[in-house]
Amino acid sequence: MPSVAFHTLGCKVNQYDTQAMRERFEQAGYEVRPFEETADVYVVNTCTVTGTGDRKSLNAVRRALRQNPAADVVIAGCLAQRDGEHLLSTGARLVLGAAHRGEVVELLEKAQRENARVAVVDDVRRASFERLTVSGDFERTRAVVKIQDGCDRWCSYCIIPAVRGGIRSREPADIRAEALRLAAAGYQELVLTGIHLTSYGRDLQDIGLIDGIRAADVPGIRRLRLGSLEPVIATRAFAECLKNIPSVCPQFHLALQSGSDPILRAMRRRYTTEEFARSCELLREAFPGCAITTDVIAGFPGETEAKFEETAAFLRRIGFARVHVFPYSARQGTKAASLPDQVPKKIREERARALIAIGRETALQWAQTQLGRIRPVLIEDEEGGIPRGYTPEYADTLVPGGLPGEIVDVRLTDYREGMFLGEIVTEKRSAR
Repeated sequence: MPSVAFHTLGCKVNQYDTQAMRERFEQAGYEVRPFEETADVYVVNTCTVTGTGDRKSLNAVRRALRQNPAADVVIAGCLAQRDGEHLLSTGARLVLGAAHRGEVVELLEKAQRENARVAVVDDVRRASFERLTVSGDFERTRAVVKIQDGCDRWCSYCIIPAVRGGIRSREPADIRAEALRLAAAGYQELVLTGIHLTSYGRDLQDIGLIDGIRAADVPGIRRLRLGSLEPVIATRAFAECLKNIPSVCPQFHLALQSGSDPILRAMRRRYTTEEFARSCELLREAFPGCAITTDVIAGFPGETEAKFEETAAFLRRIGFARVHVFPYSARQGTKAASLPDQVPKKIREERARALIAIGRETALQWAQTQLGRIRPVLIEDEEGGIPRGYTPEYADTLVPGGLPGEIVDVRLTDYREGMFLGEIVTEKRSAR
């Protein structure tokens, strides 16, 4: 039996795409092995959002070939879409861009028969939604469902529209069918994701993101968690619609990127800091105690010390539950790469460290608002021998006495180093 191993970099969309390819290999009779083991085929699903993503992707390819120099390597995903045939020089057998992933086994085996190295990289600017499907093998309790692909925002720092193409949305009936399959497989939580989730439905007739969410709200799925959203979507009407879908988790990732209005304009982001703050306010009105998380870029071109301090102050003002910080990384082909007043790498890294420290402060402040609350925790695994799971707000919680796969009411009693400690307060439990 031939064997295959997978390594995924980047976002949850990539996690979904990897799982879809994995299931194709399994259906073709391949044994799936950990990436650290020797395999006949290695699939590296790449990321090119930052230079770090590029380096990690190529390092994974090199690691695979060190483990088995005779192996066939498939390089898939965004870096593959961007660099195409150039990546064949790494020794890869197949370079597969942002399409044809459902045909990965057939394309690989054709290249093997012909003893060829092949790049299959289409122009995705006008591509339709690729109908990949999954049925399981994510974490034991949570599965990712991709409902949207592509982006047409063209933020000045971002290469993703060039490598993922335009907006493509999955039909609600297809979303519902996959949600029902995953519920039947025992999953209780779905993460709805896309490259630009906020744009879901723009290419469909009279369809919007709420319709996609409702399509996934099927019997057996206890929780629906949303991927990254643009803050402009969080209107009062949107928040009220979400509030009326009980399975929606009160954790919202609103991508900020900067707390300085001039920098937001230079980034070509389509909101102001006050509009962002208003979106947070509306979500908190509809979901008291919710977790709002964000992304921030440190050291964007033109970011003076004063503008950086505006971002630092804004993070404290909003009080995010988590902040993901990235030093600015110039991407060839983006408008920002040619902007004047590029910030030196050392300063970008210093500012990133400072924002990470502020993120820890706001995370602690948010955690303190959760202490004493009784929240349902979905137990997933163990940490140091103690059952561990997540609240609807995605609070990482240790629950002595919990059992994997159950949802149990827990009082949050302590918070240390990014993790809550909880105690079970009821014997009424919900198993998988």
